Order: sequence, then C-alpha cells, then structure tokens
Amino acid sequence: MMDRNADAPWSKFDPEAYVDLNYRTPLEVDLMIVRLMRDHFSGCFADGIPDAVRGVDVGAGANLYPALSMLPWCEKILLLEYARPNVEYLEKQASPAGFDVVWDPFWDVLRDDPAYHRVEPRSRFGEIVRVERGNLLDLDGQRRWGLGTMFFVADSMSECPDEFRRGVACFMGALDEGAPFAAAFMKESVGYRIGEHRYPACRVDEHRVRESLEGFADGLEIHDLNHVVRPGHEGIILALGRRNPAIAGT
Repeated sequence: MMDRNADAPWSKFDPEAYVDLNYRTPLEVDLMIVRLMRDHFSGCFADGIPDAVRGVDVGAGANLYPALSMLPWCEKILLLEYARPNVEYLEKQASPAGFDVVWDPFWDVLRDDPAYHRVEPRSRFGEIVRVERGNLLDLDGQRRWGLGTMFFVADSMSECPDEFRRGVACFMGALDEGAPFAAAFMKESVGYRIGEHRYPACRVDEHRVRESLEGFADGLEIHDLNHVVRPGHEGIILALGRRNPAIAGT
C-alpha cells in the first residue's frame, strides 16, 4: 500500500536534524542550485521589478535558501509549511534575532549578484517574511504570487504519482501569469529518514518532472544534476521558468 501525504509522521519531523544532515556543511549541489536560481531570477527581473511583488516558498521546511533567493525582488514573502516543528523553526529564523549563521554560505553565493549585494539579508528577512501553516494540496488558485519556489516538496510528501502531479499543479496554480519560479525534486527517490522516522517519496525523473510542469510554464529549463547526497536517490532535478498565461483548468 502506498504512503499518501496524510499518512506521514509530519508532526514528528525534526528540523534541526534535517539542517544538520543537509545544510550545516553546504553541499556542492545546493550551492550550484543557488547560483542557477539567482541567475534565473536576476534575468527575469533584468528590466526592472514590478510593483508589489509577493513571493511564496511552498512547503518551505527547514530550508531558507529558496526564500533568501527571493529577497531582493519581493515586498513580502510567505513561507507555507505544514509540519508544525518546521513552522516553529521558520518562525524562529524570521524573528528579530535573525536567521542562523548556517545560512550565510548560501547568501554569500547570492550576493555575487549586484541585486543581492545591495540587500542586508537578516533585517530584510525579518521585515518581509511571514510563516503560515498550510498544506500545498489545499492551495486552490484563489491566492496568487508573483514569484515562487517549491523545493523537494511535491516529490517528497507522498509515494503516489497522482499526489505528485496534484502538488505541482497546486504550486503552479498559485502563481500569477509571468511569475518566475524555481522547483527542485529528488530524482528516483525511494523515501528518506530524518531521525527515527521514515518519510515517503514519489519516484520521478526528468521526463516526469517536465511532463508535470510543461502545461503551466514558459521558457522551461530542466537541469538534471547528477549529485547524490544520500542513499536512496539518483540525483537532483531543478526546474526554472515562468508561469504561462493561465487558461481554464490550469
């Protein structure tokens, strides 16, 4: 029997263990992803930033670099997260005390671009970031954002292909026409462990990622990064693009 999103032990997710495992020592592939995302967003806003851009990181988890990548472009950023321990972690990161130093190496990569260099990240993060508990699968297209990220979410919350496709559709449906986006997926993941608990994953490859996104995206770029960061997967896939003009049903 497949594990669906609702079956996973999200209330027991350990964000500190997750950060220790994945981000405390920056991995080459994450720094590569940050560079690609930085250059994509800078290119999308090269002709100027529209007024009042609002950004969203869907299923933010204990990962700040997608939100950091949106800092120069947004007047507000929403971190949407379902697991309560992750919500508490994110609220602490967005507090006046400032985010943990573990995230500084990722900002150092971003600030190589002039738009990021002009931003003071800790104060800006505390000013514009808000955390909300919510489920990606409950996004119904009624709220729209002008910039969006989704990292290791649609593929890492369920074993079911239909929930994967629905997760991608819910994310893309939450973006305004023309909104730049970045989404990342674990390639051929069979699930993962954080502490004592196992979490499900849907096995996806470049073809399945492209298939799930191409109806929603203009200028879609798929980067198939052959970096293995733990047992049980074959790489990481990064998708970059813009939300296409929304049509009925998408």
